[in-house]
Amino acid sequence: MLSEGSSFMKGMAMGGLFCLVVSLIGNFSSGGQPNVELHLHHHLKAPSKEELQRLPEAHKLELSQKVRVYCLIMVQPKALLYWATAKDTWSKHCDRATFYTSESAKALEAIDLKEQDEWAKLRKALKHAYDNAGDLRWFFVARPTTFAIIENLKYLVLNKDPGEPFYIGHTLKSGELEYVEYESGIVLSLEALKRLVGIYREEDKCPEHGRALWKLSEEKQLAVCLKYTGVFAENGEDSQGKGLFNSKGVGALISASLAGNAPDVVEGCCSDMAVTFSGMTPNQMHVMMYGVYRLRPYGHDFRDSLIFLPLEGSDND
Repeated sequence: MLSEGSSFMKGMAMGGLFCLVVSLIGNFSSGGQPNVELHLHHHLKAPSKEELQRLPEAHKLELSQKVRVYCLIMVQPKALLYWATAKDTWSKHCDRATFYTSESAKALEAIDLKEQDEWAKLRKALKHAYDNAGDLRWFFVARPTTFAIIENLKYLVLNKDPGEPFYIGHTLKSGELEYVEYESGIVLSLEALKRLVGIYREEDKCPEHGRALWKLSEEKQLAVCLKYTGVFAENGEDSQGKGLFNSKGVGALISASLAGNAPDVVEGCCSDMAVTFSGMTPNQMHVMMYGVYRLRPYGHDFRDSLIFLPLEGSDND
């Protein structure tokens, strides 16, 4: 009887431990189930040209001047060439571009976060941007290997209210957790960032250095924290449903399109309104700048309905 009782108690203990582990894994992989109202729009589309053309000219001018973007570029001193290239190329088109680093570097100006942990570094950078945003209402987070076309980002969020919680990019799924891929760039509205900074105080929901038993990548940890505030990942798309945030460079996308859809390479490759391309070398970024901003067919008028003018005194292309 004693041995049977002992076996029963061992079984109970093992079963309880198993249930606890399963519960912990479920909580870490999905961030738990926060008690928030479901946010439904998981595919966020840019306005079509037809929609834009129907707007009065005065309203279009107002919109083009209203959308302004704060760019957070996460860099490391050991990758100075990427850092310098991002500074000299696409980041000039941000309304404000701030570089954040894990340690100080004399060569280039950046905010030294004095933090090696990737999630803690991203968290501190977002808090700094929120505290110093001024009248900027959209935030774009990128690595220095990402090339961004900021005007296309502005077009994507043109008719979106930054007072609503938007968390946009190239969405991926891990278990029950949907998150925005860091490599392709992350877009947050002011309201989403406000909620994120607010939940920083709740260590059980949004720990500063992640969980001890189940370490998540910074992109997933960001999604978990946002999920607790009712903010969910949304895939940025053009009016035809093509993704705007690319996890590869133009060359890799064209090669993949050639392999799968040779007769219509360009159509199968990328959206005309793409916001980002990833995994770019410094040389490739300079080539992108030439192709996107400098090369023009003489005498051809693109007749865009909107013009996003650079800030006064800026040296962008």
